[in-house]
Amino acid sequence: MKLTLALDAGTTGVRAIAFDEAVQVQFESYRELTQHFPAPGEVEHDALEIAHLAVEVLGEVARWARAEGHAVEALGITNQRETVVCFDRASGRVAGRALVWQDRRGANFCDELRLAGHEDRVREVTGLVLDAYFSGSKMHWLLNHGAADAFTSPALATIETWLIWWLTGGVEDGEFATEASNASRTLLFDLDALTWSKEMGELFGVDAALLAEVRPSAGSFGEVSARVLPELGGLPISGALGDQQAALFGQACFAPGVVKATYGTGAFVLANAGARPSAALAGLLTTIAWDLGPLGSVTYALEGSAFVAGAAVQWLRDELSFIAHSSELEALALSVPDSAGVNFVPAFTGLGSPFWHPEARGAITGLTRGAGRAHVARALVEALAYQVRAITDAFRDGGVTLRELRADGGAAAMNHVLQLQASASRLPVLRSASLEATARGAATLAGLSTGLYPSLDALEGLWHCDRRFEPEDPLFADAGYDAWRRACLVA
Repeated sequence: MKLTLALDAGTTGVRAIAFDEAVQVQFESYRELTQHFPAPGEVEHDALEIAHLAVEVLGEVARWARAEGHAVEALGITNQRETVVCFDRASGRVAGRALVWQDRRGANFCDELRLAGHEDRVREVTGLVLDAYFSGSKMHWLLNHGAADAFTSPALATIETWLIWWLTGGVEDGEFATEASNASRTLLFDLDALTWSKEMGELFGVDAALLAEVRPSAGSFGEVSARVLPELGGLPISGALGDQQAALFGQACFAPGVVKATYGTGAFVLANAGARPSAALAGLLTTIAWDLGPLGSVTYALEGSAFVAGAAVQWLRDELSFIAHSSELEALALSVPDSAGVNFVPAFTGLGSPFWHPEARGAITGLTRGAGRAHVARALVEALAYQVRAITDAFRDGGVTLRELRADGGAAAMNHVLQLQASASRLPVLRSASLEATARGAATLAGLSTGLYPSLDALEGLWHCDRRFEPEDPLFADAGYDAWRRACLVA
């Protein structure tokens, strides 16, 4: 059996999955990633832990493949996108922990740039808004706090670059490379020129010499070093994508106007926009979906991002002990007929699209003496759908025609979420047969790059829907959504 591996370095864990030629999961390995919260608004990961976990999970999958006699053809990497690692390419030393995409330390600098009148120009060049969510603000913060001062060959990298460098040999001969979908999340990348922007680099105080070479998403990122991972030594790394673009690819959203929603740590809605949209849409982002290099053209996407989705489920589980396992949330929520007027605004790190209200904080409103655990759980389940509705409404307000919504991610396993989503957004919702669309996208991109799959049409034929949810009477959903929007105003 010919296998393609996906390495998915996400926000809460690192996973390696082996897919066969029909893009069916044959084996997987997972390790949870430690979360660090030094202070309010600060979220960190240990970059060395990420690298070591990547080696562990890939090694476990490789040993299984060898024992079963299967041939591993290629590796694709996907990653949490805006998280930044500062390290020394000469010594391999890392400057403290990585600043995670949820980290808000760059907010004050973004405010300064906004007040100085730079926001429109930033949006014109990069397709993004001035927000601490994006990598450029984190890079500015790290440099201003001396993170790279003691390094001989300092580097600022997103997670896929860090893993590519580590897996291909690191200090000895590691490849220092990124690709367009991740680069387009930094506030430093020119969407038209498809290169690092000198203008944005000067604005954020980030020299392009600190940044990785930008390559096509489908292409060569070197080979896995036998010194780092003997079981996979010589395996080509032939694809890389940011996690949400990988999910768009994995959901076979290859035609303009096809939309996917991933209910993961956050909730992310992307629409294939084909050639770059002629104008930015209010509350939404323009980003690179993928660059197929010699295999095709650059594809753009429109995106709406809600920062907290599954992370709020973890909060109910770990901090409030409402549930012992995340899988228990839906049953608890459905144990009551409604939320009894309770609204949950999961703005733990601000509100993202289409609000872009970085100072917002999480709120539970409408509490009465009769409200209990189940009502709060139901309010959270409803909030998952309402956040995505706010984004699909913004698509429509911008003139984007939506045909259907393809859903994936852990929370997409909840039927109630997707049925409410269909009614609230007035769209058929199709749940992917594989909820691991992110890893699927990385693997199929790598397989396309190496010739295992002949075309995008062939990949589209391998995508299947697990269940279709049709919109029902929107009266209840509209009333609940309006109440939730009012709750957002006080968050």
